[in-house]
Amino acid sequence: MTTTTSLPGGTWTMGDHTVTRVGYGAMQLAGPHVFGPPADRDAALEVLRTVVELGINHIDTSDFYGPHVTNELIREALHPYPADLVIVTKVGGRRDEKGDWLPAQSPAELRQGVLDNLERLDLPAMDVVNLRIMDEPTASIGERMEAMAALQQEGLVRHIGLSTVSTRQVEEAQAIAPIVQVQNMYNLAHREDDDLVDALNEQGIAYVPYFPLGGFSPLQSSELSAVADRLGATPMAVALAWLMQRSPNVLLIPGTSSVAHLRENVAGAGLELSPEDVTELDAIGR
Repeated sequence: MTTTTSLPGGTWTMGDHTVTRVGYGAMQLAGPHVFGPPADRDAALEVLRTVVELGINHIDTSDFYGPHVTNELIREALHPYPADLVIVTKVGGRRDEKGDWLPAQSPAELRQGVLDNLERLDLPAMDVVNLRIMDEPTASIGERMEAMAALQQEGLVRHIGLSTVSTRQVEEAQAIAPIVQVQNMYNLAHREDDDLVDALNEQGIAYVPYFPLGGFSPLQSSELSAVADRLGATPMAVALAWLMQRSPNVLLIPGTSSVAHLRENVAGAGLELSPEDVTELDAIGR
């Protein structure tokens, strides 16, 4: 498959990869609370195949989704993978038998996390691995980043990213090894990373907001509803379009277990917002 530029936003260069700015987050393919198998396995496989058919070449996953479920689905649906498909995973957490999210942050656990992803995805090396931080934003991540750099030098990880990190932690990590993306909570209502988005853009580093509407219901915002009504669009479409227009380094990974919703998300990301629309929406996070 050849990377397409017909998707909203075009592409972004991430390390030695060219990825579509509209990606796909596989988390919702697992069962309720991201635990266990999907209710409809065939539907989940269809979503993944449609992702590729649409020209999306950027899939975000983790072996602790399920656990193991999303990676096994990706392998079943898409292996052997298209030459330009970039699979991004994350390490630093694990699930217990009840589905609780637990830290797995030691160098040995980070290495095992990478190996688990490689095994279930049937890959010799991961394109991008995000180091997920699960403690305070003031905590040092130096030892963990050094472990990731060692995995990169070993050839198991091509590029390193960070997830759930502060600006201070980004700077600490960059003193050890280059990073190609930061994945944090960010949306219309959660704007704490505004300065970080801009700083990363200046450095040519991708910013990937997770849960584009996390912790925020569009129905709670009269501004968002007003813009959506005026444009004849859904609040989700407007929220995704705002992210797409926020900065060229913003890559979207909205997740869904429905082909119809997948197509809606792609269309929503391409919605054109006027400067007046953006000004009105910007007021939500202030």
